[in-house]
Amino acid sequence: MATPNELTAMRRAIAISAQGLGTTSPNPPVGCVILDRDGVPVGEGYHLRKGDHHAEVNALTAAGERAEGGTAVVTLEPCNHHGRTPPCRQALIDAKVSRVLMAVMDPTSRGEGGAAVLEQAGIEVERGVLEQEALLVLSPWLHSLRTGRPYITWAYTVGADGDDSAQAVKELRRTHDLVMRRDGAIEEGVLGGHGEGAFRVPTGSLGDKPAKVVRDFTESGARSVLIEGSDNEAARLLTNLIDRVIVDVPTTQPSSVPMPENGLVPSRFQLVAVCSFGQHMRLTAKRVVE
Repeated sequence: MATPNELTAMRRAIAISAQGLGTTSPNPPVGCVILDRDGVPVGEGYHLRKGDHHAEVNALTAAGERAEGGTAVVTLEPCNHHGRTPPCRQALIDAKVSRVLMAVMDPTSRGEGGAAVLEQAGIEVERGVLEQEALLVLSPWLHSLRTGRPYITWAYTVGADGDDSAQAVKELRRTHDLVMRRDGAIEEGVLGGHGEGAFRVPTGSLGDKPAKVVRDFTESGARSVLIEGSDNEAARLLTNLIDRVIVDVPTTQPSSVPMPENGLVPSRFQLVAVCSFGQHMRLTAKRVVE
């Protein structure tokens, strides 16, 4: 069972893992916290982009020798293969940690899996620690693996079409790999954030075939796509593939703001969150899986 200190560390790992959203794809956004023998945090790290060190290595580097005999708390099962970087399970073994807690098991893990290799090395392993909370960050990546296409979000501010500066969803861009703007332009959510050689931005017109559009997104390395604006042609083209809708409704003079013809939450979507966001109410709805 995880201790209170370890649960706190896992929530910290989940929080910092979100800093990789919009740049890690096609890799997953992962966070890691290292606790020393006494359960005191001594290092943390997250994965920023493909080709860079993974979360575990960054956290171990920060911890140094204080990691020996300690605990690694990581949001995703440590990798078990040589890619652009060495396997993280070996880094944990070499650092001589005594215990590893992981939230989500990695469906892409090679061979017997990183958790099994750690156990074979005599390291105590705890699986599924705060798994549902870690999925708040990892779900789009896992969705992409499961469906073979990116997780698609449609976001807009009621009554603000044509005025990007007034759109309260602008901050959402940096948490998505690709953004489809109203004018048809496709760009990185974080311009240049994925680095060179691991990701490309689709070019040319969308065309009128949803399957081709999604295939271009997938082949680019994108795990998440944001469609901006209620009048965006991409929202109509990909209407049956949208997974989440985020609608910001102005709270000032609401009677003067025209509501969408189909209501604030489209059919086949379920409202999952409502919160205040600046001078707006933010509604988040997810597609109902039938």
